[in-house]
Amino acid sequence: MKEIEKTNNEQVSIIFEYFPDLDEKQRAQFVELYDLYMHWNSQINVISRKDMDNFYTHHVLHALALAKHIQILKPKTKILDVGTGGGFPGIPMAIYFPEVTFHLVDSIGKKIKVVDEISNALDLKNVQAQKIRAEDVKEKYDFIISRAVTRFSAFIPWIKDKFNTKSQNEIPNGLFYLKGGDVTEEIKEARIKAETFEIADHFNEEFFETKKIIYVPM
Repeated sequence: MKEIEKTNNEQVSIIFEYFPDLDEKQRAQFVELYDLYMHWNSQINVISRKDMDNFYTHHVLHALALAKHIQILKPKTKILDVGTGGGFPGIPMAIYFPEVTFHLVDSIGKKIKVVDEISNALDLKNVQAQKIRAEDVKEKYDFIISRAVTRFSAFIPWIKDKFNTKSQNEIPNGLFYLKGGDVTEEIKEARIKAETFEIADHFNEEFFETKKIIYVPM
């Protein structure tokens, strides 16, 4: 147990290094994430068990690249996380933006169970988790976030009609998509206007050298 605690403390420090202004509650929530995912991942596999050694870098910090890029969101901003899996990027983002509303959806019920259990354990009152296909979501949002669910040509039709028409934040309403590698051809294939941002501009770790944030205004 002490070895696990040591590993957790060493890992979570990377979050505090890049986000030094977190309050005490947020810091405690980020610390608690590791044990919660260790527990639930042993029952319902939502993260590669080998990858738990890199949990905070490969999953939590990767999700928070969106927070580092966006920086400020107005209270009551509504965000949909499509294909959230075990809660990424939605849960880390919900911790970082406690006054923003997050709707985390996935078509696989056991993954949503993990999201529910973890968000309840963390007392994340700004998170709603739902087993539903993205196409069937009826609400409207300011932003949609996702982490490499599928190609843009398939993804965009799922979400194109789910945005509020009026933007309330400095950044116009749209999609923020976390993806790796060269996305040039994929963007052309989908016939979308997109901006690409390198996560390596925010984080120094080697893992992020090929990782990108794709922003598609809607």
